[in-house]
Amino acid sequence: MGRNILLGSLLFFFFIISCKTDKKSEGATWRTKKWVAENQVHNQLLEIEKEQGWSLLFDGETLEGWHLYNKPDSTRFSAWEVRDGTLFCNATDENRVFGDLVTDKEYENYELVFEWQMGLRGNGGVFINVQESPDFRATYQTGPEYQLLEPAHSDTNTPMKRAGCLWGLSPQLNSVEAKPVGQWNTSKIIQQNGKIEFYLNGKLTAAEDFTSKEWADKIATSRFKDITGFGKATRGKIALQNWYFDSWFRNMKIREL
Repeated sequence: MGRNILLGSLLFFFFIISCKTDKKSEGATWRTKKWVAENQVHNQLLEIEKEQGWSLLFDGETLEGWHLYNKPDSTRFSAWEVRDGTLFCNATDENRVFGDLVTDKEYENYELVFEWQMGLRGNGGVFINVQESPDFRATYQTGPEYQLLEPAHSDTNTPMKRAGCLWGLSPQLNSVEAKPVGQWNTSKIIQQNGKIEFYLNGKLTAAEDFTSKEWADKIATSRFKDITGFGKATRGKIALQNWYFDSWFRNMKIREL
Protein backbone atom coordinates (compact mmCIF):
# COMPACT_ATOMS: atom_id res chain seq x y z
CA MET A 1 0.00 0.00 0.00
CA GLY A 2 2.81 2.42 0.94
CA ARG A 3 4.57 1.80 -2.38
CA ASN A 4 1.34 2.50 -4.29
CA ILE A 5 0.83 5.78 -2.43
CA LEU A 6 4.43 6.81 -3.16
CA LEU A 7 4.11 5.89 -6.83
CA GLY A 8 0.82 7.80 -7.10
CA SER A 9 2.36 10.85 -5.48
CA LEU A 10 5.28 10.80 -7.90
CA LEU A 11 2.97 10.50 -10.92
CA PHE A 12 0.83 13.40 -9.67
CA PHE A 13 3.99 15.50 -9.13
CA PHE A 14 5.21 14.88 -12.66
CA PHE A 15 1.74 15.64 -14.04
CA ILE A 16 1.69 19.04 -12.29
CA ILE A 17 5.20 19.88 -13.56
CA SER A 18 4.19 18.84 -17.09
CA CYS A 19 1.09 21.06 -17.02
CA LYS A 20 3.11 24.03 -15.83
CA THR A 21 5.69 23.44 -18.56
CA ASP A 22 2.98 23.19 -21.23
CA LYS A 23 1.33 26.40 -20.01
CA LYS A 24 4.68 28.15 -19.94
CA SER A 25 5.37 26.96 -23.49
CA GLU A 26 1.91 28.06 -24.66
CA GLY A 27 2.41 31.43 -23.02
CA ALA A 28 5.76 31.93 -24.72
CA THR A 29 4.27 30.96 -28.08
CA TRP A 30 1.37 33.37 -27.62
CA ARG A 31 3.72 36.21 -26.63
CA THR A 32 5.90 35.50 -29.67
CA LYS A 33 2.92 35.60 -32.03
CA LYS A 34 1.68 38.79 -30.37
CA TRP A 35 5.09 40.43 -30.78
CA VAL A 36 5.26 39.45 -34.46
CA ALA A 37 1.76 40.82 -35.09
CA GLU A 38 2.51 44.11 -33.33
CA ASN A 39 5.87 44.60 -35.03
CA GLN A 40 5.03 43.40 -38.53
CA VAL A 41 6.16 45.86 -41.17
CA HIS A 42 3.70 46.73 -43.93
CA ASN A 43 3.89 48.49 -47.29
CA GLN A 44 7.60 47.81 -47.67
CA LEU A 45 9.61 45.56 -49.96
CA LEU A 46 12.30 43.11 -48.96
CA GLU A 47 15.60 43.34 -50.80
CA ILE A 48 14.91 40.01 -52.51
CA GLU A 49 11.54 41.36 -53.71
CA LYS A 50 13.23 44.41 -55.21
CA GLU A 51 15.68 42.12 -57.00
CA GLN A 52 12.73 40.12 -58.35
CA GLY A 53 11.22 43.27 -59.85
CA TRP A 54 8.47 44.03 -57.35
CA SER A 55 7.35 47.60 -56.74
CA LEU A 56 4.78 49.08 -54.38
CA LEU A 57 1.44 50.28 -55.68
CA PHE A 58 0.78 51.92 -52.30
CA ASP A 59 3.61 53.37 -50.22
CA GLY A 60 1.64 53.44 -46.95
CA GLU A 61 1.85 57.24 -46.68
CA THR A 62 0.42 58.92 -49.80
CA LEU A 63 -1.88 58.42 -52.78
CA GLU A 64 1.04 58.87 -55.13
CA GLY A 65 0.53 56.86 -58.32
CA TRP A 66 -3.28 56.96 -58.05
CA HIS A 67 -6.11 59.28 -59.11
CA LEU A 68 -9.89 59.25 -59.40
CA TYR A 69 -11.29 57.72 -62.56
CA ASN A 70 -11.81 60.52 -65.11
CA LYS A 71 -11.37 63.07 -62.27
CA PRO A 72 -7.62 63.39 -61.65
CA ASP A 73 -7.95 66.81 -59.98
CA SER A 74 -10.46 65.60 -57.38
CA THR A 75 -8.45 62.86 -55.68
CA ARG A 76 -7.48 64.90 -52.60
CA PHE A 77 -11.17 65.63 -51.96
CA SER A 78 -12.25 62.03 -52.53
CA ALA A 79 -13.31 59.26 -50.18
CA TRP A 80 -9.85 57.72 -50.57
CA GLU A 81 -7.29 58.53 -47.90
CA VAL A 82 -4.32 57.09 -46.06
CA ARG A 83 -5.27 55.98 -42.57
CA ASP A 84 -2.99 54.13 -40.14
CA GLY A 85 -0.80 52.82 -42.95
CA THR A 86 -3.74 51.57 -45.02
CA LEU A 87 -5.34 52.81 -48.21
CA PHE A 88 -8.81 53.51 -46.85
CA CYS A 89 -12.04 54.24 -48.69
CA ASN A 90 -14.06 56.47 -46.36
CA ALA A 91 -17.19 55.66 -48.32
CA THR A 92 -19.74 56.71 -45.71
CA ASP A 93 -18.57 60.36 -45.63
CA GLU A 94 -21.03 62.06 -47.99
CA ASN A 95 -18.90 65.22 -48.08
CA ARG A 96 -16.25 63.39 -50.07
CA VAL A 97 -16.06 63.16 -53.87
CA PHE A 98 -17.35 59.75 -54.99
CA GLY A 99 -15.32 57.68 -57.44
CA ASP A 100 -13.09 54.68 -58.06
CA LEU A 101 -9.36 55.03 -57.50
CA VAL A 102 -7.23 54.24 -60.57
CA THR A 103 -3.51 53.72 -61.13
CA ASP A 104 -1.72 56.39 -63.14
CA LYS A 105 0.05 53.65 -65.06
CA GLU A 106 -1.26 50.95 -67.38
CA TYR A 107 -0.23 47.30 -66.95
CA GLU A 108 -0.31 44.35 -69.33
CA ASN A 109 1.67 41.32 -68.10
CA TYR A 110 2.01 41.35 -64.33
CA GLU A 111 1.52 39.73 -60.95
CA LEU A 112 -0.36 41.78 -58.37
CA VAL A 113 -0.73 40.89 -54.69
CA PHE A 114 -2.60 42.82 -52.02
CA GLU A 115 -4.33 42.51 -48.67
CA TRP A 116 -7.84 43.80 -48.09
CA GLN A 117 -10.78 43.87 -45.76
CA MET A 118 -14.30 45.27 -46.02
CA GLY A 119 -16.64 46.85 -43.53
CA LEU A 120 -19.51 44.75 -42.21
CA ARG A 121 -21.59 43.42 -45.14
CA GLY A 122 -19.27 45.36 -47.44
CA ASN A 123 -19.12 44.95 -51.21
CA GLY A 124 -16.33 46.17 -53.50
CA GLY A 125 -13.93 45.11 -56.21
CA VAL A 126 -10.64 45.47 -58.04
CA PHE A 127 -10.90 46.10 -61.78
CA ILE A 128 -8.22 45.22 -64.31
CA ASN A 129 -7.54 46.42 -67.88
CA VAL A 130 -9.53 49.57 -67.19
CA GLN A 131 -9.67 52.03 -70.08
CA GLU A 132 -9.85 55.62 -68.94
CA SER A 133 -11.75 57.82 -71.38
CA PRO A 134 -14.65 60.29 -71.47
CA ASP A 135 -16.38 57.63 -73.57
CA PHE A 136 -16.84 55.55 -70.40
CA ARG A 137 -18.41 56.85 -67.22
CA ALA A 138 -17.25 54.06 -64.89
CA THR A 139 -14.44 51.55 -64.49
CA TYR A 140 -16.77 48.54 -64.69
CA GLN A 141 -17.70 49.42 -68.27
CA THR A 142 -14.31 48.23 -69.52
CA GLY A 143 -12.57 46.33 -66.72
CA PRO A 144 -13.45 42.82 -65.46
CA GLU A 145 -13.81 42.71 -61.68
CA TYR A 146 -12.13 40.71 -58.95
CA GLN A 147 -14.93 40.61 -56.38
CA LEU A 148 -14.30 41.76 -52.80
CA LEU A 149 -17.01 40.81 -50.34
CA GLU A 150 -17.44 40.65 -46.58
CA PRO A 151 -18.99 37.23 -45.78
CA ALA A 152 -22.08 38.68 -44.08
CA HIS A 153 -23.15 40.31 -47.37
CA SER A 154 -26.07 38.51 -49.03
CA ASP A 155 -24.13 38.15 -52.32
CA THR A 156 -22.04 35.49 -50.61
CA ASN A 157 -24.92 33.15 -51.44
CA THR A 158 -24.76 33.97 -55.18
CA PRO A 159 -22.11 31.83 -56.93
CA MET A 160 -20.99 34.45 -59.47
CA LYS A 161 -20.78 37.20 -56.85
CA ARG A 162 -18.69 35.48 -54.21
CA ALA A 163 -15.38 36.92 -53.07
CA GLY A 164 -12.50 36.14 -55.42
CA CYS A 165 -14.67 35.32 -58.42
CA LEU A 166 -14.76 37.12 -61.76
CA TRP A 167 -17.88 39.08 -60.90
CA GLY A 168 -21.00 38.22 -62.87
CA LEU A 169 -19.15 35.91 -65.25
CA SER A 170 -17.89 32.82 -63.45
CA PRO A 171 -18.19 31.22 -60.00
CA GLN A 172 -15.22 30.32 -57.83
CA LEU A 173 -13.13 27.54 -59.37
CA ASN A 174 -12.29 26.35 -55.88
CA SER A 175 -14.49 27.04 -52.90
CA VAL A 176 -12.93 29.46 -50.43
CA GLU A 177 -14.36 31.78 -47.80
CA ALA A 178 -13.35 35.40 -47.37
CA LYS A 179 -12.40 36.47 -43.86
CA PRO A 180 -14.93 38.57 -41.95
CA VAL A 181 -14.79 42.23 -40.98
CA GLY A 182 -11.65 43.10 -39.00
CA GLN A 183 -9.51 40.38 -40.60
CA TRP A 184 -7.20 40.66 -43.60
CA ASN A 185 -7.61 38.68 -46.81
CA THR A 186 -4.77 38.04 -49.24
CA SER A 187 -5.42 38.21 -52.98
CA LYS A 188 -3.38 37.72 -56.11
CA ILE A 189 -4.04 38.54 -59.75
CA ILE A 190 -1.81 37.26 -62.55
CA GLN A 191 -2.21 38.35 -66.16
CA GLN A 192 0.04 37.28 -69.01
CA ASN A 193 -0.74 37.45 -72.72
CA GLY A 194 -4.41 37.97 -72.01
CA LYS A 195 -4.70 35.00 -69.66
CA ILE A 196 -5.65 35.75 -66.08
CA GLU A 197 -5.73 33.92 -62.76
CA PHE A 198 -7.38 35.13 -59.54
CA TYR A 199 -6.43 33.79 -56.10
CA LEU A 200 -8.06 34.34 -52.71
CA ASN A 201 -6.30 33.32 -49.51
CA GLY A 202 -4.07 30.93 -51.44
CA LYS A 203 -6.71 29.24 -53.60
CA LEU A 204 -7.27 29.66 -57.35
CA THR A 205 -10.74 31.19 -57.81
CA ALA A 206 -10.82 32.25 -61.49
CA ALA A 207 -8.98 31.58 -64.76
CA GLU A 208 -9.85 33.04 -68.16
CA ASP A 209 -8.31 33.77 -71.54
CA PHE A 210 -9.46 37.23 -72.58
CA THR A 211 -8.37 36.55 -76.16
CA SER A 212 -10.51 33.43 -76.60
CA LYS A 213 -13.87 32.86 -78.28
CA GLU A 214 -15.07 31.25 -75.05
CA TRP A 215 -14.54 34.58 -73.23
CA ALA A 216 -16.40 36.50 -75.94
CA ASP A 217 -19.26 34.00 -75.77
CA LYS A 218 -19.40 34.31 -71.99
CA ILE A 219 -19.72 38.09 -72.23
CA ALA A 220 -22.39 37.77 -74.94
CA THR A 221 -24.65 35.84 -72.57
CA SER A 222 -23.97 38.00 -69.50
CA ARG A 223 -25.24 41.32 -68.14
CA PHE A 224 -22.29 42.95 -69.94
CA LYS A 225 -23.46 41.99 -73.42
CA ASP A 226 -24.61 45.51 -74.31
CA ILE A 227 -21.51 47.29 -72.95
CA THR A 228 -19.40 47.54 -76.08
CA GLY A 229 -16.09 48.27 -74.36
CA PHE A 230 -16.22 45.58 -71.71
CA GLY A 231 -13.60 42.83 -71.43
CA LYS A 232 -11.86 43.50 -74.74
CA ALA A 233 -8.55 44.95 -73.54
CA THR A 234 -5.58 42.94 -72.28
CA ARG A 235 -3.78 46.05 -71.08
CA GLY A 236 -5.04 48.86 -68.89
CA LYS A 237 -5.20 50.45 -65.49
CA ILE A 238 -6.00 48.85 -62.15
CA ALA A 239 -8.90 50.33 -60.18
CA LEU A 240 -10.26 50.05 -56.64
CA GLN A 241 -14.01 50.37 -56.36
CA ASN A 242 -15.84 52.82 -54.15
CA TRP A 243 -19.19 51.08 -53.75
CA TYR A 244 -20.60 52.88 -50.69
CA PHE A 245 -18.81 50.56 -48.21
CA ASP A 246 -15.68 51.23 -46.19
CA SER A 247 -12.69 49.23 -47.40
CA TRP A 248 -9.02 48.93 -46.50
CA PHE A 249 -5.98 47.90 -48.55
CA ARG A 250 -2.33 47.37 -47.68
CA ASN A 251 0.81 45.59 -48.90
CA MET A 252 -0.14 46.25 -52.53
CA LYS A 253 2.76 45.28 -54.75
CA ILE A 254 3.18 44.45 -58.42
CA ARG A 255 5.82 43.09 -60.73
CA GLU A 256 5.68 43.16 -64.47
CA LEU A 257 6.32 39.88 -66.26
